Amino acid sequence: MSIGIIRVFTTEDQQILHAHGNKIEKLYNINCVNRCIPDQPKGIYDDESEHKAIPKIIELAKEMEEQHAVDGIAISCAADPGLELVRQAVTIPVVGAGSCAAHMAKMVSRKIGVLTIANEVPAPMTEILGNSLVSWRKPEGVNNTADLLKEEAIEKSISSAEELIGDGAETIVFACTGYVTIGFGEILKDRLGIPVIDPVEAEGNILSFILRGG
Repeated sequence: MSIGIIRVFTTEDQQILHAHGNKIEKLYNINCVNRCIPDQPKGIYDDESEHKAIPKIIELAKEMEEQHAVDGIAISCAADPGLELVRQAVTIPVVGAGSCAAHMAKMVSRKIGVLTIANEVPAPMTEILGNSLVSWRKPEGVNNTADLLKEEAIEKSISSAEELIGDGAETIVFACTGYVTIGFGEILKDRLGIPVIDPVEAEGNILSFILRGG
């Protein structure tokens, strides 16, 4: 059994590329094929970058099914870019990190704060969270996935998470899988002591359930 992990952040760094797949393999014992779309070193962070990425995501999904014979695909981005179009293009199960994370967050709490790098919460997450969405925050100076790799991003993101708690959030969900790449979930749990919903863990959980006959 194997799944394809589509990264929407272009990188040649193998440690970064395999970060999401490695976590899923460790948690769910499923082999992962990790690939990233080309020519988007800042990832997806607004409507324009998402529009540019969707055709690449579709082609990569088709390649994964045809050439790598994966059993399922995770679009490892909280915006779920092109999710329905990818489902139409392949014959295997496809999930998006954002919707998986939002569903998991609602199972944990009805007071949810969202930490994002964009100027709004991705629409799929907003629709699912509904009235459970207490507040959302974007760290100062963090405007795209590449910014999360900067040294100062950690402390600024912690400050934004503290603001979410001040707004009344009892659980925090990441609206960017780049937070998983830098291991921010573990940092946040240690610093703030509240539940943190990891979109990569969520997408792996759902695909594992589907592929194992759930």
